[in-house]
Amino acid sequence: MPNDNDLLDRYYSVIPAGGIGSRLWPLSRADAPKFLHDLSGSGQSLLRDTWDRLAPLAGEQRIMVVTGRAHRAAVEKQLPALQDANVVLESEPRESTAAIGLAAAILERRQPGVIVGSFAADHVIGEPERFRQTVRQAMVTADAGFITTIGIMPTEPSIGFGYIHAVKPLGVEGAPDACFVDTFVEKPDLPTAEKYLAAGNYMWNAGMFISRADVLLEQIGRSRPELLAGLLELAEAWDTPRRGAVVDQVWPDLEKIAIDYTVAEPSALEGKLAVVPGTFSWDDVGDFASIAKLHSGGRKSELAILGKNARILSDSSSGVVVSHSNRVISLIGVEDIVVVDTPDALLVTTSAHAQRVKAVVDALRLSGSGDVL
Repeated sequence: MPNDNDLLDRYYSVIPAGGIGSRLWPLSRADAPKFLHDLSGSGQSLLRDTWDRLAPLAGEQRIMVVTGRAHRAAVEKQLPALQDANVVLESEPRESTAAIGLAAAILERRQPGVIVGSFAADHVIGEPERFRQTVRQAMVTADAGFITTIGIMPTEPSIGFGYIHAVKPLGVEGAPDACFVDTFVEKPDLPTAEKYLAAGNYMWNAGMFISRADVLLEQIGRSRPELLAGLLELAEAWDTPRRGAVVDQVWPDLEKIAIDYTVAEPSALEGKLAVVPGTFSWDDVGDFASIAKLHSGGRKSELAILGKNARILSDSSSGVVVSHSNRVISLIGVEDIVVVDTPDALLVTTSAHAQRVKAVVDALRLSGSGDVL
């Protein structure tokens, strides 16, 4: 088994920083997506929290960020130690296979045999050292040839997440908690989620993947050969003067597809997917209901307030208020309410309907109100 220093010398963290986070509108916008906001109360953005969590693994010089061209300035301002060579810019969104696959292809050309770990820029994770211990087990598992994911041990029967079904232990030295995965399960209904929680061997899919870059690319090639060909063409030109021309030619034609479908699910069917259970706290902050829960500690009687200069008066009310204006907001006798006040848009809903905010965004787009998106 390679020692820790050997693995870390071959390891790179990748942060895909994309997506608008439409369920968090009007806070999250196309020009200021959710990873650029402080939603955890840490005093800094989710992106910066992610960077700080990953930097102790192999150093700041071994973190690559994949983001949109429009977000480059904001990302570099929040991450001043991010090296220019480790910024990968997307001309337009192409889903996670293209983003993570391109990062893996570039890094494999620079350092054959590299191990890559992909971690979303917009998740909230507690117990950072426990998180890093889990990642180290995943590195060992990945070095043994498995595509490895980190599963989150569920704390409730959630219907908001997909699930990973773990079977027998993997038996890899140095990764005692790693198990085979036989299937990924789509978001279940509540009775099914309750069964998963009781079974004890179903974990939430948090979208964290650790793999040798060559193994990851090989799997993409088996499921999507044309997509892999495009990624390899981009990687070949990336560190040359031809980069811009090749990106403009190749990137727009890459298939838009999530890595769950091109890598995770096929690997599970082939017995090549592993999972390391994560016992740290985790939340994908997917909607305003999750923000309310995060800041209230799960106590439904409390009101969570976000915004540096929020002016909130509350009487017998609960839920969450996000204020980015100077207005006084007064709440009287309302439960589980969601109020998001920005200079040009106001959202009022309830925690129970928080998932439906995306439909509002879709309606605004269709109505031609893109100026507030």
